Amino acid sequence: MTTRTEAPPAAGAATDLPYRALLLVTLVPAALLLAAVVRLPWAGDLGMHAAVVERLRADPLHPGHPLVDADVPSPYYSPWMVLLALLAAATGASALAVLHLAALAGLVALGTGVRAFVRTLTGRRAAVPLALLCVLFLYGTRLFAWSGVPGLTSLALTVAYPSTLALGLALHLWALLRRAVGERWGTVRFLGLGLLLAVVLLVHQFTGAVAVLGVVSVLLGARPLPVRAVWLRVGAGVLLAGAALAAWPYYPFTALSGADGLEAIHRPLYQHLVSKFCLVALGLVALGARCRRDRRDPLVLLFALGAAVFAAGGLTGHWSWGRILPAVLLPAQLALAVEAAGRTGRRAGPLLAGATAAALLAGAYVQAGAVAYALPARAARFVRAHVPSIAPWPSFAWAAGRVPAGETVMTDDYHALRMLPAYGPYTVAPAYPDVFLTDERERRAVTRRYYAPSATRAQRLGALREYGARWVLQRDGGPGLSPDDPALRRAARGPGGLMLLEVER
Repeated sequence: MTTRTEAPPAAGAATDLPYRALLLVTLVPAALLLAAVVRLPWAGDLGMHAAVVERLRADPLHPGHPLVDADVPSPYYSPWMVLLALLAAATGASALAVLHLAALAGLVALGTGVRAFVRTLTGRRAAVPLALLCVLFLYGTRLFAWSGVPGLTSLALTVAYPSTLALGLALHLWALLRRAVGERWGTVRFLGLGLLLAVVLLVHQFTGAVAVLGVVSVLLGARPLPVRAVWLRVGAGVLLAGAALAAWPYYPFTALSGADGLEAIHRPLYQHLVSKFCLVALGLVALGARCRRDRRDPLVLLFALGAAVFAAGGLTGHWSWGRILPAVLLPAQLALAVEAAGRTGRRAGPLLAGATAAALLAGAYVQAGAVAYALPARAARFVRAHVPSIAPWPSFAWAAGRVPAGETVMTDDYHALRMLPAYGPYTVAPAYPDVFLTDERERRAVTRRYYAPSATRAQRLGALREYGARWVLQRDGGPGLSPDDPALRRAARGPGGLMLLEVER
């Protein structure tokens, strides 16, 4: 038994999409993403991942929390980040420098993963570049960027994140599993697939959930269904994956199932769904066509499972379940690419190809602002003034250069909380919720106490002492101790009226 793919059309078939033209078109967003790899625009969680590398490089065995000075485990300490930290330690490169390599690895993994999985679905060459274009542009009329969702703008900002690598590995896993089932691989190879699944789950837990749904879809969508011997090998791979997760020393994987505090930050995933994803409706047409031919089509099954989890999250208020979104989007995007590349009907072929081209052009127009990531600062500002885009964040190197690594900064600034730890310092309160940080609420309360307009000098000094803050970042004229207070010394001034103050010892 072999993996079933659609047969390629006869040579010279007029209805086959022009492979070379599609390949040339794909080079444009590829060049933009390579520019993003080089420039690494900073907006979002890049500082968190740099801080993880920084902590692991400083102490690979007991790194502690990546953002605050606390001896607790963290789910961010994955095999991938450990490898990057070891590379940084061996070469002397900064955490941000090795993230450029992480970005390149993630981009390669994602691109080759799409290619590998699509090639198990169809033999038509045009489907691969068309699938890449659909994954990058087929979303909606409202700009949307989120880790693990590989639209062009989103990917340009998150290409260095572990989620990008994890999604690429998940696609490779699905492709390999289709081959393994079709060719009845031996036990050793299935054990290898189990280890790959464990790696995906450890590298990025949300993408790991997507990978699990994909594995289920591939197995249930196999034609014919796997024989008993194959199911036993699958079971062995799953058991090994579970053992690897249990043995990972940096954090208890099973504790993540009871994590709370993640719902509020994920609620935007359920807002403005029509404007964010209306173009994906064309992919639903393609999924419908595939479903009529085969109700156990793996793309159809993956979409159904992903949509069920996403809907359940919305109905129950578990907004973090919305991170299953790639399991909803990818099947529709890939189904459209495969169907548009393979239609041979006199009417259906040109009609679907034209509709696909129109949807991709609309999606490219919505994300045109991503070109700014490849331009010099002046030209980038001009683009952003005329096209919707997400601007990179301001630099905090002016402050980070004064604060020694491992010292704690009191700040409530949104960007500083997410950027300063990338350079080595800690903050009193973490920028993100964390299931393992038991005093998270107390840390946030202490920060609020320091910046409360009604707080007394004694209360503010007590807040600084409580978590050993040696530095304060606040706005000139804003709440907090006066910059002229004898307990403080002016250290640096930044943009927007921000000041870095050193606490006198």
